[in-house]
Amino acid sequence: MGKTYKIAVIPGDGTGPEVVDEGRKVLEAASAKFGIGLQMTDFDYGGDRYLRTGEVLPDHAADELRKFDAIYLGAIGHPGVTPGILEKGILLRLRFELDQYINLRPVRLYPGIETPLKDKGPKEIDYVVVRENTGGIYTGTGGISMKGTPHEVAVQSMVYNRYQVERCLRYAFEYARKFGKKARGVGDANTLGLVGKTNVLTYVFDLWERAFHEIGQRDYPDVKREYYHVDATCMWMVKSPEWFDVLVTSNMFGDIITDLGAITQGGMGIAAGGNINPEGVSMFEPIGGSAPKYTGMNIINPLAAICSAAMMLEALGEIPAAQAVENAVKEITATKIKSLSAGKMGYSTSEVGDMVARRV
Repeated sequence: MGKTYKIAVIPGDGTGPEVVDEGRKVLEAASAKFGIGLQMTDFDYGGDRYLRTGEVLPDHAADELRKFDAIYLGAIGHPGVTPGILEKGILLRLRFELDQYINLRPVRLYPGIETPLKDKGPKEIDYVVVRENTGGIYTGTGGISMKGTPHEVAVQSMVYNRYQVERCLRYAFEYARKFGKKARGVGDANTLGLVGKTNVLTYVFDLWERAFHEIGQRDYPDVKREYYHVDATCMWMVKSPEWFDVLVTSNMFGDIITDLGAITQGGMGIAAGGNINPEGVSMFEPIGGSAPKYTGMNIINPLAAICSAAMMLEALGEIPAAQAVENAVKEITATKIKSLSAGKMGYSTSEVGDMVARRV
């Protein structure tokens, strides 16, 4: 048996527990095959706990979760709780308190999955977005004055310091060096593209662009550097996604372009993400949400949760195990799955998990 990892599991709300069960099944198969030890501990954070106790997240939650090697999350969002309470009180709070300053979102079209992009396939839709995850406009710097009057003023500022920008860029350069297209044998260069808006947001993205080129030239001369305006990026994500390798961008721009990327790879049912603290504990989750109307029906698509489990293995350094899970998912999307939509896959939630686990 190799290294043993302590994994905190937050099944969460709606169909979250169902997809986590299938991800856990696949993790156990990978653990057995590759000699990895996994100790999983469940936490009941979510809507049911909030409705029962009135507490969104215990004050000690972040300290408790820091004791683990990674966090595996199902979904947050409960129909009985006002939108925003759980999302801000659990997801955003954990991202900030655990300093998960990178949001990592692969945009990867799997074989057999339909894309709305004409004449594009898995070879063309295969890139990764590195989003700065704890700074920028989402920190809430600003306020409202004279609220409710004709002269009401609302201000919310995009604020970044050099430290935040540089640590995000360094992560992105390292990722491009290790997992870029050349490193994976599918291109002739490892390319990092900075996505910004230097022609309008001339203060914030002047900082991003200067740091990008200074760090790249000095410390990562082997990684090719490119710059793209965010609006042009959106156009080329639709027209020529094959241009991209690894993209790095700010919090707000990353939020927007990753959802665009998700629909090009087949939708939220296959989109996985990681909230990364390279020096601490990271959290991995499917992007599609809790889908409460399908709760308990055993028809929800678990592939995004399974792919986020693969991302967790990769981040833990268990690369062969992560690749085995990825390859298993590719095999069943190419040969078995009819649709990513709930109830239309041709198989139940648990049957999909079984198929992936067997192939691992």
